[in-house]
Amino acid sequence: MSTVSAASNSHSLKAPGDSDVDAGKDWKAEADEAVEDRREATVGPSSEDTALERRARVKLDLTVLPVMTMFYLLSFLDRANIGNARIAGLQAALQLTDHQYQICVTILYVPYICAELPANLILRKVGPNILMPTILTAWGVVVTFQGLVSSYEGLLAVRFLLGLLEGPMFSGIVLYLSEGFYTRRDLSLRISYFFSAASLSGAFSGLLAAAISKMDGIGGKDGWAWIFILEGLFTVVAGVASFWMVPRTLQHAFWLTQEEKDALTRRFERDRPAINTKDKFTPKEILRSLLSPHVILMFFVTFMGGTVLYGLALFLPSIVRQLGFSPLNSQLLSVGPFAVGFVVSLVAAWWSDEHNTRGVPSIVLCLVSIIGWAMFLGLNSKYALYGALYFMVPGIYAASPVSCAWIANNSEPYYRRASSIAITFAGINAGGILSTWRFPTKEGPQFTKTAIMMLTFLCLAVFLTGLNMLYLHCQNKRKQRLRNRILAPYATEKEPDGGIGAWIDLGDKHPDFKYTL
Repeated sequence: MSTVSAASNSHSLKAPGDSDVDAGKDWKAEADEAVEDRREATVGPSSEDTALERRARVKLDLTVLPVMTMFYLLSFLDRANIGNARIAGLQAALQLTDHQYQICVTILYVPYICAELPANLILRKVGPNILMPTILTAWGVVVTFQGLVSSYEGLLAVRFLLGLLEGPMFSGIVLYLSEGFYTRRDLSLRISYFFSAASLSGAFSGLLAAAISKMDGIGGKDGWAWIFILEGLFTVVAGVASFWMVPRTLQHAFWLTQEEKDALTRRFERDRPAINTKDKFTPKEILRSLLSPHVILMFFVTFMGGTVLYGLALFLPSIVRQLGFSPLNSQLLSVGPFAVGFVVSLVAAWWSDEHNTRGVPSIVLCLVSIIGWAMFLGLNSKYALYGALYFMVPGIYAASPVSCAWIANNSEPYYRRASSIAITFAGINAGGILSTWRFPTKEGPQFTKTAIMMLTFLCLAVFLTGLNMLYLHCQNKRKQRLRNRILAPYATEKEPDGGIGAWIDLGDKHPDFKYTL
């Protein structure tokens, strides 16, 4: 990768007397600058740059990440709190059959999936500082009104609108962080910080719902209605406040000095030389993403993982309730597995970044979840079945942010990466649709058919993850072997390696782009 920075950033050397020499630049200074560019690309950053980068990354971790974490926590909380509302009396109050309840859960994911790709493609144009706070505020209003519904049709309409508004957030955050804030190697841990908000929200949601449900009867509203109303109002307040919290780009981060911004920019160029503002959107980038084998493989991996993830996120309180615990204890007991998932997610993502690998931790974590589902399928004691949740939940929750980073790591340039993230995240949410139909009350408490399906999906995810690692390894070797042939169509006398034009067209297929395994 180091040679690419030199190629993409080095200056064209001109002999004295050339007509196109910049008036204000001396030829020797130009040559010295080009040599310095090559030196930095070859030997790496100076100790001063390293210190600046470290300080700037800490500032980003303390400013940008908490805001993104809050966004995703509220997204997951407002989407999954229907599970808590169900055991607080929602289904009985609205006289919903199991089938109708499942449709209300499922309907959210249809517009959710449809909104992801268009939103990713317009994120740069509209600006994340406008788009993200706007949709957060809007869905907070929708969640609030969800507490006022009194019929199946009303709940159905509100859930559809909620999915349309929430759809852009998850994939948008990953795209936002990968575009100019964090390098590919830094990304897994940072995604885990905000994604672990999903497991944190599961714990928080149980505690919050247990407390709010005690407001039953206040203002003539049921406890389940207050869950939606109070959580929705909090989201509205957070959404309005966030208009002043999200910088449009790194250069708009006012808490960074210019020297820190420059140091981070140089770090990005060393990591991903294709980062630039010259690439333009064309439908061809979507097609290229759709036809990339590693994107196709990850679509199926995320679909299977999403089925397991959302099944647990949406139905864990109901699963615990069916084991024989009281409604209040079910809310509280659902906290533990999510809390453990939060810790495991951070540790796994740190290890993934430290060793610059995504496939290995993904496989290990899926195996942890497999152990949990095998226990859930084979044991009978309600306490043993509850204990199995401490394997099922942390395994799949910790695997998900690593997979998300893997997707963002291996697609270039910007619009192809935006497409790949949206396409594979659609797989996650398609899994969410399937999961809503896999936990009918009549099959509890062990849900044998569902447990077998989850085990099968996790085993297939392990196989496909290994296959993706093998494919990416072979592609890295192939690009290294055929480097000159691949770059030949883009080569010129001044830029024998094709320059930035080759990067924009080839993207992740550029020979100097090394896929993360």
